[in-house]
Amino acid sequence: MLYRFKQLQKQLPTVHLLAVSACVSILGLTLLLLPSEQVEATRGEISSTQPPLVVESVSSTPLIEKTSSPSFDAKDATAETPVVIRQIEENWTDYIVGSGDNLTSMFKKAGLTARDVYNVTTSTEAAHSLSRLYPGQTLSFIIENDQLIKLRHIQSKLQQTLISKTAEGFIVDTVERKPDIKQKFTAGTIQDSLFLAGEEAGLSNKKIMELASIFGWDVDFALDIRRGDSFNLIYEEKYLDGKYIGEGPIIAAQFINRGTKHTALRYTDSEGDSNYFTPEGYSMRKAFLRSPVGFARISSRFSLSRKHPVLNTIRAHRGVDYAARTGTPIKSAGDGKIIYRGRKGGFGNVVIIQHGSNITTLYAHMSNFKRGQKVGSRVQQGQVVGFVGKTGLASGPHLHYEFRVNGVHKNPLTVKLPKALPIAKAEHSTFKSTASALLAQLETYQATTVASLSTLK
Repeated sequence: MLYRFKQLQKQLPTVHLLAVSACVSILGLTLLLLPSEQVEATRGEISSTQPPLVVESVSSTPLIEKTSSPSFDAKDATAETPVVIRQIEENWTDYIVGSGDNLTSMFKKAGLTARDVYNVTTSTEAAHSLSRLYPGQTLSFIIENDQLIKLRHIQSKLQQTLISKTAEGFIVDTVERKPDIKQKFTAGTIQDSLFLAGEEAGLSNKKIMELASIFGWDVDFALDIRRGDSFNLIYEEKYLDGKYIGEGPIIAAQFINRGTKHTALRYTDSEGDSNYFTPEGYSMRKAFLRSPVGFARISSRFSLSRKHPVLNTIRAHRGVDYAARTGTPIKSAGDGKIIYRGRKGGFGNVVIIQHGSNITTLYAHMSNFKRGQKVGSRVQQGQVVGFVGKTGLASGPHLHYEFRVNGVHKNPLTVKLPKALPIAKAEHSTFKSTASALLAQLETYQATTVASLSTLK
């Protein structure tokens, strides 16, 4: 090596040799400072397998993950860092509220104590909600180290209350969801009974009862129904996340009885109160129901010369008898006050209600009275006051119903009832607009249905 250097020294000038030496030195230093390909590859592998940095969320809802890069440069400080959202799965334990359950029994099922019940109900605004538990509702718990962390009260698919423990105590968050509303139209013709016709039209029993209650002031469903009577209605259905969750109210309906068309339209006034009105703006709700028992059969009419079925003598029958099963609810025909409640000779168990200053109604042969009521209790129209029976002089279970004006018996089936109240003057304009739209909807649905039936034929 020394020999070669001496040969180069003879062949090249000294200045050139110095330049070559400097270049060799710089090249060697650079090679020492740079990592080998193997080292660089190892670094890259470590970077790719490094777990992301997890930043805890104070609200214990989704965590935010931020990934760090070893090649981060100061000039990239303003660049957006990739963010990945990861949902935490909370360990909820669910308990279904059963008959007779209360908050204490539900906490006991979850392994909590009466002290926990006290802490929750006294330190949160949820005490009102939790004091009313109904069968079928759900209480869900998150418990860690025997400590209640979260409590969720699911009242329905649309409403739930979430109670969370914090350093200061428990906090409450009410979650309410609004369902999607869809309208449904259906129609039917009565051949045997309203119930059968309603079922064939796809109506639930509850919806059939709602339809009957709307027209209950104008149509006596125990007496007036005839084969060929028909109905059509628009009602709401509720959907949540695309799934059917229940029915809404009837918003428009027509009932044709003996050739007479009765129309009811649902209207919500400026105060938020909803009621049914005729297209002319008169309330469907009269001062009195035509019949205090739904879907019963009239077994004896008003007569001054009827033969008594038990005494076998001619005796005036100053009321109407509705035959029905024992236990069938009996409703007050109108708003009023109970002035008599007890046993009354051949009438058996009786309730007498005073309506205003000059009208009273009598309900006899009851099997039992409605609990919680007494003489002096105020009752509303349609409120249950007792149940059908056969106490007193009765050959079978039925309701004997009387209607008196100034103490004089009137035939409940024919007595002229007070007229319906009209809609408030301040609501006239809005009501007319709503009524026109609902009537147009009914006509459109009816026409579409008729066209569809014609096509099928």
